[in-house]
Amino acid sequence: MHLDEIRALPKVLLHDHLDGGLRPETVIDLAQACGYDRLPTLDPVELGQWFVEAADSGSLVRYLETFEHTVSVCQTEDALRRVAAECVEDLAADGVVYAEVRFAPELFTAGGLTMGQAVEAVLDGFDTEADIVVNALLCAMRQSDRGDEVADLVVAFREDGVVGMDIAGPEIGFPASLFAEPFARLRAQMCHYTIHAGEAAGVDSIADALAVCSAERLGHGVRIIEDIRVAGDRAGLGAVASYVLDRQIPLEVCPSSNLQTGIADTIADHPVTLLNDLGFAVTLNTDNRLMSGTSLSREMQLLVQEADWDVEDLYLATRAAVDASFQSFDEKSDLIVDIIEPAWSPYLG
Repeated sequence: MHLDEIRALPKVLLHDHLDGGLRPETVIDLAQACGYDRLPTLDPVELGQWFVEAADSGSLVRYLETFEHTVSVCQTEDALRRVAAECVEDLAADGVVYAEVRFAPELFTAGGLTMGQAVEAVLDGFDTEADIVVNALLCAMRQSDRGDEVADLVVAFREDGVVGMDIAGPEIGFPASLFAEPFARLRAQMCHYTIHAGEAAGVDSIADALAVCSAERLGHGVRIIEDIRVAGDRAGLGAVASYVLDRQIPLEVCPSSNLQTGIADTIADHPVTLLNDLGFAVTLNTDNRLMSGTSLSREMQLLVQEADWDVEDLYLATRAAVDASFQSFDEKSDLIVDIIEPAWSPYLG
């Protein structure tokens, strides 16, 4: 399929970071407005290229620097509203009809905002006339100790567009079990959550997220491949991989981003194709659109061009994303019947 054909199809996005998806020109505008003078360039094209090259450099220092820039220019309510509104516009233009966009409220308090004010500003920005539904996931940073506060915000804003929680930041050294209590509080309140696991750390991190924290979805989760042994045309699954497959725990796979963090050298070698072939609940995502220079349509096209995916593979990943989303049952049903099926069915055999 060509990129334009994929872009025209309705898609569902579950793993997209707000502070990783700014437009380069917006970064420049906001930096100039707030007096931030540490950008490497004020040319939008060059800045966009710089973000991708820095994230792709193999240097953790340069990768983290990219977020220092985007977070630094988003310390006011107006900035957060603008970034959130443009996020909605950009996703809608890419054919995304439902998205869950995540951000860490604690990162936007350096300018005097409370975490609650940051959440309100983002939700205001998400409330546009675009033909798309965008809900929020609130992240707690793994290296900080604000999980209880973030869980409280999830409960407080559950009727206003916040559909769940996540933990973000360095996975190695900060297992999900450090946040077992906030996740337990969310379960008690019947709130949803997903957990970054299996991106940088391996199978033990995934097992920790599942066994200790009862993760509903796995953010990335691609290092589950380390628990799968392939011999010829047969695959042997370890205990964790079998559990994830048998229970159809959704994997929020972000192919381009995963290459940047070392899961594979090429899209053709990315484990997402094997996981899809084995029947795992694979969803396709962007992670950080600015840092990867990508969109959901582009991620799908890369798999078609470089990993021999076909339209049925893309459709199954889309359906898996609908099923895994933190919408209500009725909202999912309406999305499938009214939007997904009518658009995709002409392409399916």
